[in-house]
Amino acid sequence: MQIGFDAKRLYNNFTGLGNYSRTLVQNLNHYFPDDSYYLYTPKIRQDIITTPFLNNPAFHTICHPGILKSLWRSSFIKKDLKRDKIDIYHGLSHEIPLNIAKTGIRTVVTIHDIMYLAYPDMYTAIDRTIYKFKFQYACQHADKVIAISECTKQDIIRYLGTPENKIEVIYQAIQPTFYIRQPQEQAKQTIQKYQIPSDFLLYVGAINSRKNLLGIVKALALLPREYQIPLVIIGNGHQYKEEVLKFAAQAHLSNRLILLPNLHDPVELQAFYQQARIFLFPSFYEGFGLPVTEALLSKVPVITSNRSCLPEAGGPDSCYIQPESSEEIA
Repeated sequence: MQIGFDAKRLYNNFTGLGNYSRTLVQNLNHYFPDDSYYLYTPKIRQDIITTPFLNNPAFHTICHPGILKSLWRSSFIKKDLKRDKIDIYHGLSHEIPLNIAKTGIRTVVTIHDIMYLAYPDMYTAIDRTIYKFKFQYACQHADKVIAISECTKQDIIRYLGTPENKIEVIYQAIQPTFYIRQPQEQAKQTIQKYQIPSDFLLYVGAINSRKNLLGIVKALALLPREYQIPLVIIGNGHQYKEEVLKFAAQAHLSNRLILLPNLHDPVELQAFYQQARIFLFPSFYEGFGLPVTEALLSKVPVITSNRSCLPEAGGPDSCYIQPESSEEIA
């Protein structure tokens, strides 16, 4: 079977959507090696986690060389799919090409969340309009819709009116690295490489208002000084990040925050999870909550939100709090 994928995020996103794309395609190739896998992308960022796809003959990467990359991905790509005799096309993140049904190619789309509707203030009016069209079109015209959690499935039914029998819940897979605990000494060496103290709290994720990093810092401010151990923050952000840093300065906590950009090497990320005293993730809304499952596999205690899908991701072994309450987080 010839299977095509929208590989834009696989090659260019190094957080949730990219991790989902890479892990899914790798797992399919592992369990179904006789099928052929075609990765269609408007551009390629070579990195430690994308290079294996370029070097593996099991994957056929098609990169559009022209300037109309968005149009190619949303429509003109059909010509390439027909040329490559694709049997199934999987839109890995919320969209499929327009009128692809006319080609006879069966389609699957993965919906990760309905963020633009659940938290509209985080998006411009134009972006909300574009997302609404893409999501609704994909859910209406795809042969099958994959939701990455039961919570996301219910959101798709509620917000987009998609029939329940068209949606399949398939939880996001975790990168294989996290299933094998690395030696303690190796993990310590990674922490030392980044000059991190031996005792620290950990947050992993984008730095935006939905993820509620400020709630963690406010909780830290409520603790006695002797319990205010360093908080390592792994992730990127802009305006909200400045808001967090401003509060930290006012609360005399600037020296307790250690900020690192996204770590592309999963082995290094696993080391941080393994060495942390507690992992904190009090997000207001998630499609799945991948960092929570990564932390649990790394055997670190988890404090997370009781909202959206996070009880699904955290299971019975996590501590749940109201994300609005810094007192509960503390």
